[in-house]
Amino acid sequence: MLTCSNCGQENPEVAKFCLACGQPLDAGAPAGRDERRIVSVVFVDLVGFTARSEQLDPEDVRAFLSPYHDFVRQEFESFGGVVEKFIGDAIVAVFGAPTAYGDDAERAVRAAMAVRDGVSGLGELDVQVRIAVNTGEALVSLGARPELGEAMVAGDVVNTAARLQSAAPIGGVLAGRGTYEATRDAIEYEQAAAVEAKGKTDPVEAWIAVRQRHAAGERHHSGDLVGRGRELDVLRGTWERVSSESVPHLVTVLGPAGIGKTRLAQEFDGVVEELGGRTVHGRSLPYRESSAYFAFSTQVKQLCGIFESDPPDVGLAKLQESVPDETVARHLAILLGLDPDGVVEDREELFFSVRVFIESVASEQPTALVFEDIHWADRGLLDLIELLAARLRDLPIMLLTLARPELLDNRPAWGGGLPSYTALPVAPLSPTEAAELAELRLGRLKTEVLSKLADTAGGNPLFIEQLAATMAESSQAGGSLPSSIRGIVAARLDALPDAERALLLDAAVVGKTFWRGAVERIAGGGTDGLSELFGALERRDLILRETSSMIEGEQQFSFKHVLIRDVAYELLPRAERRDRHARVAEFFEESTAELGEAAAALARHWRDAGEPERAVGYFIRAAEQAERGWAKDQAAIIYREALDLVPEDDAERLGDIRRRLGLARAAAVHIPDARQLMQET
Repeated sequence: MLTCSNCGQENPEVAKFCLACGQPLDAGAPAGRDERRIVSVVFVDLVGFTARSEQLDPEDVRAFLSPYHDFVRQEFESFGGVVEKFIGDAIVAVFGAPTAYGDDAERAVRAAMAVRDGVSGLGELDVQVRIAVNTGEALVSLGARPELGEAMVAGDVVNTAARLQSAAPIGGVLAGRGTYEATRDAIEYEQAAAVEAKGKTDPVEAWIAVRQRHAAGERHHSGDLVGRGRELDVLRGTWERVSSESVPHLVTVLGPAGIGKTRLAQEFDGVVEELGGRTVHGRSLPYRESSAYFAFSTQVKQLCGIFESDPPDVGLAKLQESVPDETVARHLAILLGLDPDGVVEDREELFFSVRVFIESVASEQPTALVFEDIHWADRGLLDLIELLAARLRDLPIMLLTLARPELLDNRPAWGGGLPSYTALPVAPLSPTEAAELAELRLGRLKTEVLSKLADTAGGNPLFIEQLAATMAESSQAGGSLPSSIRGIVAARLDALPDAERALLLDAAVVGKTFWRGAVERIAGGGTDGLSELFGALERRDLILRETSSMIEGEQQFSFKHVLIRDVAYELLPRAERRDRHARVAEFFEESTAELGEAAAALARHWRDAGEPERAVGYFIRAAEQAERGWAKDQAAIIYREALDLVPEDDAERLGDIRRRLGLARAAAVHIPDARQLMQET
C-alpha cells in the first residue's frame, strides 16, 4: 500500500493519486535525497501586473492569472521543465532536475521564447512578460514536490536568475553567462548591458535571446570528419549494394551522445548524392512532438514538397498530387495530421499504405531514409521501421537509424530476425584521432596539452570541441568541466535504474579505480544483487572489471572513463561525500598495508572526510615512501598536500614538513644532474 504524505490515507500500489484527497502519489520519489546538479532556472514575470491588480477584485485577479499560469506551466512542461513555484504573477521553472536530459539549458531558452511569443495570444488578457534564464550549479532536493509548495533548488543560480529577470527588457528573454555559453550554437543572442545586481560584487553579464538558429534537436557540424573512415566505409559499401542490387537494408548507428552519429550521417549524405541517390531525414524529439510518427511524417512532407508553413488545405493538395492512390493519400493525411477527423481502424492498413508509398518513392530514385534519435521514438514508429525493413523487397531503399544505447534497453531485440540488418557501433576516437581533432579546433599547441585535453574528453568528439572552446576562452586546460558536458553525462546517469545509479555514485567516491569491498562498505555491507548490478553497469559500458586486483581477494573495477566518475562524484553533496570518504578510508585501513599508493589514497580519503589530523600522518608516510624510491618530485607534491592541512598554530609540525618539502624539491632539481654525472663516469 502507498501512504499519502498529505493526508495519511493508504492507497493501492496502482493508484497515481490519493483516493481521499486527490494529491499525486509518487511511490518512487527519493524523499530527502539531495544532489548537486547543473540546472537552468527560468523566471517569468508579468509587466505592470501589480499596479493593475490593485484596481481589481481578488476573484478577478484569480480569473486573470489562471489561464496565464496554465499556459506557462504547459509550455515549460512540454519542454521537460518543472514549475517550482507561482509567486503571484511570477513563475519559477527548473530544467535539469529532478531529471537531466543533456540539453536542459537549450530547452529552458526555447521554452522561455515560446512563452514570450505565446502570451500575446491569451484571449483578452493583453499581457507582456519579462523573462530571464540562468544556468549554474544548485543543490537539488530530488524528493521535493513543487505542487505542494516544497522548494526544489537552492543556490546562487536562483538568486541571479531573479536579478536578471528584473533587468530583462519587456517582451524579452535575458540569459546569464552560463546559459549563453551552453546555448549559443542553437540560439542567436545580442550582448546586453551588464546588470548591476543587488548582493553581487561585480555586474552580471547578460545576453538577449533573439531567435533560434535551427529547429530543436538539430546539430550542424562543419570541418573535416576525423577518425570515422571505417564506419563510413561500412555505410558506403551497404549503400552500393542497396542501390545497385535493389536489396533493402536497415542500419542502426549506435553510440552515446556526442560521439558523432549525426556528423557521420551528414558525411553519408554526400556519399549517397555522389552515387546518384537521395537522403531524407526525420528526427524524433524528446519533447513537444506532435505525433507518434513525427520523424516519418517529416520525411513524407519533404518527399511531397510540403512545408511546415503550408496551411492544411495546401498541404493536403500537395499530398494528393504526389500520391495518386486515394486510399494511400487518405491514410498518409491522417498520419501527417492533415485530416484531423480521419481514423484508420486497422494499423496494418496504415502500415501497408506507408509501404506502398515508400515503394513508389524508391522506384523513382534510390533513397535512404534517415531516422535520427530513435531512442526517443514512440513504439509505433519503431514498429513501422522494423516492418518496412522486414517486408520491403527488391527496392533500392536503405533505412538508416541513429540511436543512443538506451534504445536497446527498451527494445533489446531491435533488428533481430531481419534478413538485412547491420548494427554499427561508433566507438570513441583513438588517442591519436582525438589529439588530431583537438589540434584542428585549437591550432598547434604542446603535444602534452593536446593529449591531456583528448584524454579528458574520452575520445568523444563533442566533448573535445566543448573543452577546446572552454580552453580557448580561458587560456587554460584545467578548471571545472563545461556545464554542457556535465549535463550530457548526468542525463546518461539519470537514465539508469535507481539501484545501478546509486551504486555508480558510491563507486565514484572511491576513485576511477574501485573495489567491491569499498562499495559494500559505503552501502552498509549488503551484498544481495550486487554482482548483478556490477554486471549491468559493465554491459552498459560504464565500468570495466579488471582481470587482476591490487588488493588480494577483492574484485577490482574501473570507470570506463574518468568523466563518468567525475560527474557522478559531483552529484553528491559535501556532507554525503565526507561520510562516504570516511568509510572508504576505513576499508583501506583494513585491507592494505598502508604503504605507497595505499597511504596516499588513505591520506586523501581522510582529508576529504574532514579528518585532517589523520590525513597528515598518511601524507607524510606516503611522501617518505616516495623519497625512498627516489621519486623526489612526487614526494614534494605530497608534502605540499600535508602542509596545507596543518594548522597555523602548530609551528613545530609546520617547520618539520617545510624542511622535508624543501629538501625534496632541491633533490628533485638535482636528480637530472646526478644522472648525467653517472652517465659521464
